Amino acid sequence: MKRRNFIQLAATTTSALAAGNLAFGFPGKAAKKELYEWREYEIHFGGSQSALHTYLEKALIPAFNKFGVKHVGVFKETGKTEPPKVYVLIAYPSFEDYTSINEKVKADNDYRQNSASWDKMPADKPVYNRFNTSLLIAFDGLPVMKVPAKEQRIFELRTYEGYNEDAVKRKIKMFNDEEFPIFYKTKLTPVFFGEAIAGPNLPCLTYMITFRNMEERDKNWAAFGADADWKRVSSDPQYANTVSNIRRVFLEPLPYSQV
Repeated sequence: MKRRNFIQLAATTTSALAAGNLAFGFPGKAAKKELYEWREYEIHFGGSQSALHTYLEKALIPAFNKFGVKHVGVFKETGKTEPPKVYVLIAYPSFEDYTSINEKVKADNDYRQNSASWDKMPADKPVYNRFNTSLLIAFDGLPVMKVPAKEQRIFELRTYEGYNEDAVKRKIKMFNDEEFPIFYKTKLTPVFFGEAIAGPNLPCLTYMITFRNMEERDKNWAAFGADADWKRVSSDPQYANTVSNIRRVFLEPLPYSQV
């Protein structure tokens, strides 16, 4: 009987510790951090965006879903931009899964058939000038992307550059240790946070938050700036000079986007 009680107590304690870690934003040992691939397609003047969207919706996204990527987001910028851009977010279960999933996608017969017309696009009718890719490792405090409900909303993508690697490291610590509770409190609803390990503008981190509209966005950012905890944290000397440049873009999901 004593042994049985000990086993039950040990199981209960382990579950409680795991729940506590998750509640405070610290993943347990078994938690895997996602890897995010962020693509920016720059559309060629006169290029067929519909061809790109058909390829993404009918070929690429189903193939990624087939081999373990649960969510692929596709976005456009709010308003009219020149040149137009299409943004793609691919959430891999982990860094280790990145290579194996891409190899499986490229070898998949369904993917090859569904992308055949895309591969045969003539050279004199390019769809895009180029696309840039960044790879981002999820933060410890948000190891898995939070996918919002399917409803009308906007997304704000922010990239924080640092003057050196230590600055970005300290800013990530600031998020993990201090800022996430303030974000939730002031309704700056996170989608993902990632440290860039490859791509332009290094060293940097990138994150995405979401709102119903711009009015809600402005209101919630104002609440964040006025928050007493944010004022305390932002004046902490250990976090001084962590951000040297901020880039931001406002996005709308495409109808077939999974984010």
